[in-house]
Amino acid sequence: MESKVKYPYIYFLLESNMVFVYRIKTHNYMNASDLIDRSEWEAYELQHHVQFEAFNHEESKAIDEWGFWLEQHKLSDIVEIINDCIQKHCSVDQRITTQAVHIVSSESAAGSVRVALAPPKHVIGLPDCFSIGPLWKLEEKRGQTFRNNWLFENINDEQEDVYQNKFTNTLREIEDISNHVPIYIWYGNNADEQCGLRFFLYLLRNKSNEIFLINTTEQSKVNCATSHLSSQQLAQLFMNIEEKKPLTIQDRRIFQNEWETLSQTNDILRLWINNGIKGVPENYFDPFIIETIERLHSEQATTDFIKTGAVIAELLPLIEELPSVFFLESRIRFLVYSGVLALKGIPKSIRHYSVKLRE
Repeated sequence: MESKVKYPYIYFLLESNMVFVYRIKTHNYMNASDLIDRSEWEAYELQHHVQFEAFNHEESKAIDEWGFWLEQHKLSDIVEIINDCIQKHCSVDQRITTQAVHIVSSESAAGSVRVALAPPKHVIGLPDCFSIGPLWKLEEKRGQTFRNNWLFENINDEQEDVYQNKFTNTLREIEDISNHVPIYIWYGNNADEQCGLRFFLYLLRNKSNEIFLINTTEQSKVNCATSHLSSQQLAQLFMNIEEKKPLTIQDRRIFQNEWETLSQTNDILRLWINNGIKGVPENYFDPFIIETIERLHSEQATTDFIKTGAVIAELLPLIEELPSVFFLESRIRFLVYSGVLALKGIPKSIRHYSVKLRE
């Protein structure tokens, strides 16, 4: 696939004689699903005597009937090319210059923060869960590819097709923050958000902004993730930090160094233990899963298959620090593949199969 830019147009040579032209009409970063809108696309037939490098759509007639099919990875490549162009041509005035920027370690929590706070503000939510999966070199493209491949191979997430684009867009948003606006990082006392906190501060290491930390666990006195707090609770927490001091350079450097240590590890599962991020074996939750299925079997008249979703629902109250539901499902699949559990259905999502202990 070849491409070239004639801003606000981007040309893609997807077939030997077909040029597809996309017009950029927004400064917001895009995902693969955004490309479905045909109104932003035009197709042209490349005449044999015209080279792609010399092609100009304004000198050609668009084709009325057209279409194309692309593999997911090629569609993701197109999205990245478009987003690179958006970022490159975004002027300083169009960057994130609101009164404050708020960064949160989940899209769910970001939604609650958006509701909680009055404008003007800009909220960035990370579309990921850092308590699971490799963090090796995640600040680099190779590490992001490594993590994305692991997630694709192990986690049944219905959003997997757009994950990589959404993750990269989050990094772009953080990079685009103007240097004069205050930054608030919301986090709780759990491995996911504590890893996210260190990752964010590493990404912000070259910015001179004042950075404020909001520990939702300590301030709310509730031991849960930020995403589990209501927008009313979050609004009250923000009102209570008016006199909070920004992080010092020394404190920022400590968090940055801690991220550099994390990004050298090979752990797949992390927990927040004794005020620290600890890597634990990947099978850490397997005994809880087996014990829960045994208990559910004991409540049956005869041992029968149990919906995977029901097993996970029973697990959640038993686990103090809740990992990703998708990770728990992946461990149930592992127990199936390793012969501990019997399977009925197709294990493509929590809804599609049931399990029971093998006799």
